Amino acid sequence: MSESTPRRERVTSPRTSAARAQRVPAAREIDAQTLLGEVYMSSLLRSQLRLALLALATLAVLVGGIPLLFWLFPDLTDVEVLAVPLPWFLLAFAVYPFLFGIGWLYVRAAERNERDFTDVLDRS
Repeated sequence: MSESTPRRERVTSPRTSAARAQRVPAAREIDAQTLLGEVYMSSLLRSQLRLALLALATLAVLVGGIPLLFWLFPDLTDVEVLAVPLPWFLLAFAVYPFLFGIGWLYVRAAERNERDFTDVLDRS
């Protein structure tokens, strides 16, 4: 190296070491079963349990409400739909679209909970 060329110097930010420091992702906390990981998992489980109980309560009101409806209004038992008594028609055919709808909404909401959970994990 000759005397005429200046010596190269490397300029770094004082935050360079902070940028290199590894942040521990929340997924690693869950895998390691730390207290923070337990908090994350319990929040997901609580939200999924709440959702399942809501779906179950909706199902119970829907299916359990049919006998209550006919107990409160006994004249409805004489009504026929397509030559089938109304109570049998409701239990055999009409309840299934509602069951499908509850199931579809439950799956969409459960997937949304899981997406929100992974977003929280990605941000931390």
